[in-house]
Amino acid sequence: MKHAFFEYKNRPLVRNGDLIYYGYISDPYVAMLQVTQNKTFEDMTLATNVTVRLVDTDESKSLLERIIKTSDKDGLYQALDLADAWLTAAEKQSK
Repeated sequence: MKHAFFEYKNRPLVRNGDLIYYGYISDPYVAMLQVTQNKTFEDMTLATNVTVRLVDTDESKSLLERIIKTSDKDGLYQALDLADAWLTAAEKQSK
């Protein structure tokens, strides 16, 4: 059975609570987005502050060693845009 994931710019998005993983776990890097603040607008909850981390997928390293870059962004769209740029640059460097 094939599982369908939400995607952004042809990379999967997997959410677990306030954590969103962006990218393929089989790639050298993924982005980890952590929603740190929300606000309610009408009947929706919107992310207003998101911490973005570029994470090495090598599980032999400690989590602290695996964090390559980190940044805080206002809103989910800005966070995803930055994560996509980081993953694209990491792909080019690894080739």
